Amino acid sequence: MKRSIILILAVIIFSCSKNVENEKLAKEIETNEGFKFVKNKALEVVKTGFNAGDGYGEVWIRDYNTFIELSAEVFMSKELEENLLVFFRLQGDDGNIIDGFIPKDKAVVTEGGYEYIYSDLEPIYCGHKNTVETDHESSLIQAVYKYINKTCRTDFLNINVGEYTVAQRMEMSMDFLMNYRFSDKFGLIYGATTADWGDVQHSHPWGVYITDDTHYCVDIYDNAMMLIALDNMIALIPETKEKWQKIRDDIAKNVMTILWDEKNSKFIPHVYLDKSPYPDDFDENEIYYHGGTAVAIQAGLLSKEQIKISLVKMIANVKESGAGSIGLTMYPPYPVWAFENKGMYPYGYQNGGDWTWFGGRMIIGLIENGFIKEAYEQIQPMTERVVKNDGFYEWYTVDNEPEGSGTFRGSAGVLYEGISLLEQWAEQENY
Repeated sequence: MKRSIILILAVIIFSCSKNVENEKLAKEIETNEGFKFVKNKALEVVKTGFNAGDGYGEVWIRDYNTFIELSAEVFMSKELEENLLVFFRLQGDDGNIIDGFIPKDKAVVTEGGYEYIYSDLEPIYCGHKNTVETDHESSLIQAVYKYINKTCRTDFLNINVGEYTVAQRMEMSMDFLMNYRFSDKFGLIYGATTADWGDVQHSHPWGVYITDDTHYCVDIYDNAMMLIALDNMIALIPETKEKWQKIRDDIAKNVMTILWDEKNSKFIPHVYLDKSPYPDDFDENEIYYHGGTAVAIQAGLLSKEQIKISLVKMIANVKESGAGSIGLTMYPPYPVWAFENKGMYPYGYQNGGDWTWFGGRMIIGLIENGFIKEAYEQIQPMTERVVKNDGFYEWYTVDNEPEGSGTFRGSAGVLYEGISLLEQWAEQENY
C-alpha cells in the first residue's frame, strides 16, 4: 500500500514537472522574435514568384512541392493550379514528369546543355528532365496533395489535360516509376549514383543526365519520397488503393530490409544494381545521409526510438564537422575524387553543404513525432542565420557562410511550416 502511494506521488510529480516544462517551452516559442521575422520574410520572398530563387529561371517541381502551401498564403489558388497543370501538360507519353519548366522564349539551347521538351498541350512553356534523379513524379503528386489539402479544390483531380484527367495522369506518373525505374531484384525504385537527395551523378562533369557510365542504385530518399506520394494518392483517390497499397507496403518493407543498417542504426547510402563505382578500399557506408533520413521519418519508416538515435547521430555529425545545423547533407562528405562535377568538392553544394531545405524537413518530422523540445532547439540555428543574413540562402558552407540563391523558396517553405507547427503546439499547450 505504502509503495503504491509513493509510486502515485512520483507519477504526479513527474507529470507536474513536465507540464511546467511544456508551459515554459510554449512561452519561448510564442515570444521568439526570430520566428516572427522568418515567417514575415518567407511571405515576402514567396510573393515574388515560383522559380526556386534568384538565379533560376525555371519552376522546379521538387522545389515547388516544398513551398506550394506557403504560396497559397499569398496567391490565388488558380495561379498555383496553373503551375501544376504545366507539369501535367508536359508529361511524357510513358508517364514521366519533367524536372522543371521555363517560358519558351527564355529557353536557351546550348551545346551540352538542357534538352528541352515541348508539347502541343502547353503553348507557353517548355520543360527539361534531370534523368539521374527519381523524385520528380513523387514530388508532383505530393504537391497536388498539398494544394488540394490547402484549398479544398478536389475538383482539380477531374480537370482534363489532353485525353486524361489529372487523377489519371497522377497514376501514370507512378506507373512510370514502376515500369522504368523499378528494380525487381530489390523491390525498390532506383536512380543514378548521387549524393543523398542530390541530382548530380558521380560520373560526368555536369552530371544531370544518365550516360553510359551511370551506375544505378537504390537509396532511401527516392523510395521514401515515393512512399509519401503513394500515401497521398491513395488519400486523394481512394479507388486506387487496391492497386497501390500492397506496392506501397512492399516498398516500405524492402526499404528496411535492404537499406536499413540495423547494426549501425542508419541507412546504407547506396545498394547497387550491379556494382559500386568506387574502389574496394572506400567504405561508402561510413557516410551518414541526413536528408534521406529526414524524408524517411516523414514517410513513417522509423520508430520513435530510431528517430531519437538518428537525431543524436546528426547532432554529433554537426559537432564533428563544425557545420551550422542538422541541414548538413551528409557526414563525412565524399572525397574530392568521388564526383567529376567540380562543385561537388567535400562540404560543397550537395556533398556536405548545409541545406535548410532538408534540415527543415527533419524539424517537421521531429514535431510530427512528438519531439517538440528537440525540434525547437535544432530549428534555431536555421532561423538565426536567416535573420543574420536577411534571406533564405540555398545552402551554407561548413563555416556557416551563405551560398547560392538568397531567396531560396524551398528553404522559406519548410521553415515557415516548421515554425507554424511549433506555434500550433504552443497554442494548444496554453489553451
